[in-house]
Order: sequence, then structure tokens, then C-alpha cells
Amino acid sequence: MTYDLTRRLVAEALGTFFLVMAVIGSGIMAQTLAGGNEALALLCNTVSTGAVLFVVITAFIGISGAHFNPAVSLAMLLRGALPAGEVLPYVAVQIVGGCLGAVAAHLMFGLEPLQVSQHARTGTGQWLGEVIATFGLVGTILACVRFNPGAIAGAVALYITSAYWFTSSTSFANPAVTIARAISDTYAGIAPGHVPAFLVAQLVGAALAVAIFGWLLRPGSDVADD
Repeated sequence: MTYDLTRRLVAEALGTFFLVMAVIGSGIMAQTLAGGNEALALLCNTVSTGAVLFVVITAFIGISGAHFNPAVSLAMLLRGALPAGEVLPYVAVQIVGGCLGAVAAHLMFGLEPLQVSQHARTGTGQWLGEVIATFGLVGTILACVRFNPGAIAGAVALYITSAYWFTSSTSFANPAVTIARAISDTYAGIAPGHVPAFLVAQLVGAALAVAIFGWLLRPGSDVADD
């Protein structure tokens, strides 16, 4: 079944809304309850993010493809799986949905709805972390689409849960989420001035994944039969 563009855009906005709301809301809750234990706070933030990813991908993948991420939408464009005319609407609603998710999280916890993050996240190590995080995320999606579409929700949720811990940046891996986190001066925030470098790193990681996994997943037509 194919859904019209309006329904697909609403699905993308809702999915990104809940994703960002979970990231920021769980960060606020974790920092409040962890008593200064940074490892425990990160673990709580991680579990909530991985869980909500599984849920929103499962719920919306049949409607919009469950991108919730401009890097994924651009990867699908490059792979020919998303029409060029739909990329900008997808990206726009992802960003708007993410920012509304940040506002909703703030309101739930009695904070100012719009904030400017003071959380510094910069440096070569973190930029490399974002390249790797996004490369792995897009590669995971492309491989699952090719071999096991039913595993996408679980694979993406597990990958991000893991990447929170093995990347220096805690795996934003998503331009819409990055932008939304810049308007949250909370545990999950990122200073607006540090956002552009993260976005570039994420797009580089996505492009590398499309190129490398595009080659990797093609049948070996250039290998002679024995």
C-alpha cells in the first residue's frame, strides 16, 4: 500500500517529534535522578532513545519509510528510493517535528520552551565520531533493506544504543535531532555554534555509507564464474 505525501510527511514529523522528545526528556529525567553519576545518566538516556526508535520505526515504516533523519532521506535519494521532489518536504518536517519535540519535553518538565544550549560539543574526535556514527547507521539501514527489511527497527535501535557508548559524540547521527538539541540547554543539548560541524560530519558519513555499501551490496557481476 502506498500512502499519499501528506500522510507520509505527518508520519515523518510525528516520528521525529517522539524521537527528540524522548532524547531530551529522558536526558532531563536522567540528570535529575542520577545524582551526578554521568555514566548512569547516559545509560538512562541511551535506553530511552533506543526503545523509542524501535517503536516509532515499527509504527511508521509502512507509511513513510520511517526516516526521521535528513541524512537517511538524502541517502535514500542517492539510492533512488526517494523522489527528488520529496526530499525537501521530508527534511523540513523532520526538523520542525524535532524542534517541537524539544519544546514538548521542556514544557513537560516545567522548563522554558525555547532555550539556547550552552553544552559544548566540538573537536576533531567528536566530528570523527559523528562521521562514524552516521556511516554505521546508514549502512545498517541499507544492509537491512537489502537482506532483511523486517529487522530494520531492531537493528537501528540496537545500533544507536551501542553507538551512544562507542562514539565520542554519543552518536547524534541525525541533522534534525542535532538542530533540535541546539534549542535545549539540558543534558542532551549542543551549543548552536557547534551544530554546523556536526551536520557536515553527518552528511559525510551518510555519503560514504551510500558509496561503500552501494558497492558492497551489489552482486559481484565482475567476478568470473568458476
